[in-house]
Amino acid sequence: MTTTVYDGLAMTGRQLRRVRNNPGLAVLTQLMPVNMLLFFGYVFGSALAMPGREYRSFLVPGLLVATAAGGLMTGMFQAAQDTHRGVMDRFRTMPVSRAAVPLGQAVADLVVTTVGTVPLLLVGLAVGWRIEGAAPGAAGAVGLLLLFRFACTCAGIFLGLLTRSEDAAGQLGAASFVLPLLSDAYIPTGGLPGPLRTLADWNPISAVATALRDLFGNAAVPADSAWPVAHPVAGSLLWSLALTAVFLPLAVRRYARGER
Repeated sequence: MTTTVYDGLAMTGRQLRRVRNNPGLAVLTQLMPVNMLLFFGYVFGSALAMPGREYRSFLVPGLLVATAAGGLMTGMFQAAQDTHRGVMDRFRTMPVSRAAVPLGQAVADLVVTTVGTVPLLLVGLAVGWRIEGAAPGAAGAVGLLLLFRFACTCAGIFLGLLTRSEDAAGQLGAASFVLPLLSDAYIPTGGLPGPLRTLADWNPISAVATALRDLFGNAAVPADSAWPVAHPVAGSLLWSLALTAVFLPLAVRRYARGER
């Protein structure tokens, strides 16, 4: 086993123990998407042209992706917290692989996300959402979702290491809440004005949400959309891989440099 893998597993274990030692925060984090599903599904759904169950079938994949995009906020805050409290400086004094610390945090977040997605799926089934496509497509949808979460977490870790402040990370994380609103996570974008629809279609969340709806068999790919939404699976893969390829090396480099 290479040093990076061994150290990465140790860092992953450290992050998982961190979640275990703060169960209240973990529970609140998992309850938020469920609350949003019930609120949007029954309040907003009554105001849209889609009937209630049809809208909830549209909403569940979008809410899964919006929750995955929350990796930006989670990764940012945890990295900034460790930096602000001197944990990262302590790790740098130890014989630990430089790539292992950011990578371990991202992998641990992926494990927590995988477990936390189950309650949201169960509530989705309870309110009428169904997987209407084939099993391989559904498995591919879950894979795309987790890949996107990993990419968002890598971006968040880099930003957290960059800000070095819990307060700044909290404010930036709160601002990131607007990203799903500028996508088709909650509503179809076909009725948006031209420039706003273009912005929404090029939002990575739109591509991944459309890919999940297509693979789950919940909704057809919208016509006359930008390329990432018109080809949602390819668009989702390209967005996720591009974000990972950019931000994971930047996070490792930023961690290794410290305050320099």
